Amino acid sequence: MRLRHFTRLATTLTATGVLALAAPAGAHATAIGTTPVRTFEYSVGGMTMKIPTGCMFTHIIRGSGRRITYQNAGVDCAFVAALSSGFCNWRIDFSYADTNNRTYRTSRGRTHTECKIDPMRNNSPQTLPRYGKACAQLYVNGVRRVTQCHHITK
Repeated sequence: MRLRHFTRLATTLTATGVLALAAPAGAHATAIGTTPVRTFEYSVGGMTMKIPTGCMFTHIIRGSGRRITYQNAGVDCAFVAALSSGFCNWRIDFSYADTNNRTYRTSRGRTHTECKIDPMRNNSPQTLPRYGKACAQLYVNGVRRVTQCHHITK
């Protein structure tokens, strides 16, 4: 079952690489960024949970200019991390900041009480009022654990 998550990550990265190569030069923009999730421990119901090394947080955004047509963020774990119990009490937020790094909008995700090894969230298409950056953040047990951002420019 854990091999499925690794296979999904490899397939996603391969497919997005092919899509990025096939896209017309000036029509649309695709940004894909991945940030490692650092090892951490947290408590759930009196039990200590540990997230070991081997998980990556990926944020994908597609669109043109300030128009976002697709946005997704999620975690993929491999090796020993894929065998852990996963992330409990998690949520993924999307936030948007202007060129002065002032956050003007946050789309807060629902907190999921179940434990999941591969949490993921999509966000609705939208047009941003300003250029700046779009970020995705993973929260576990109310604590922000990792952030991944993309700059939105002309």
